[in-house]
Amino acid sequence: MASLTETLTNETKKTAVIDDCCALIDAEVADKGGISGLAIKAGYSAVKGIKPGFIRHAVSDLLPEFAAALDPLYQEAKTGGKPVAAHITSNSGRAADALLAITDGKVRNAQSGLVKGTYEKLRGTAKKNVEAAVPRIGKLIEKHAG
Repeated sequence: MASLTETLTNETKKTAVIDDCCALIDAEVADKGGISGLAIKAGYSAVKGIKPGFIRHAVSDLLPEFAAALDPLYQEAKTGGKPVAAHITSNSGRAADALLAITDGKVRNAQSGLVKGTYEKLRGTAKKNVEAAVPRIGKLIEKHAG
């Protein structure tokens, strides 16, 4: 069975996967409410303003690592005969920790002070927000990887 990285970064699927990831991020940010939602929306807007296509470029760069991080959950679902989206959602804490380990490492090496500062301000609530996004992430993976 192919890895999730091989499947999602395959040249025939990669553009559609990136499009769906960007739409997922936009939807997650739009759904945020309250004071923390305002902070997330402001931070997202600031990061998007760095340069046109910044989010798309970041998604493209992170996709192979994110897919590799989620591959154990994907493989568990496939070998266990479980629906991929449901299995990933039921393991939202593991999924969030795996994804945040990657972004934490990337931010440590980021050149942009705006990116670092924004990430650091929002990092305290990041796990909760990533866990909230996991059902959409699971559906995206199921859509593109089966």
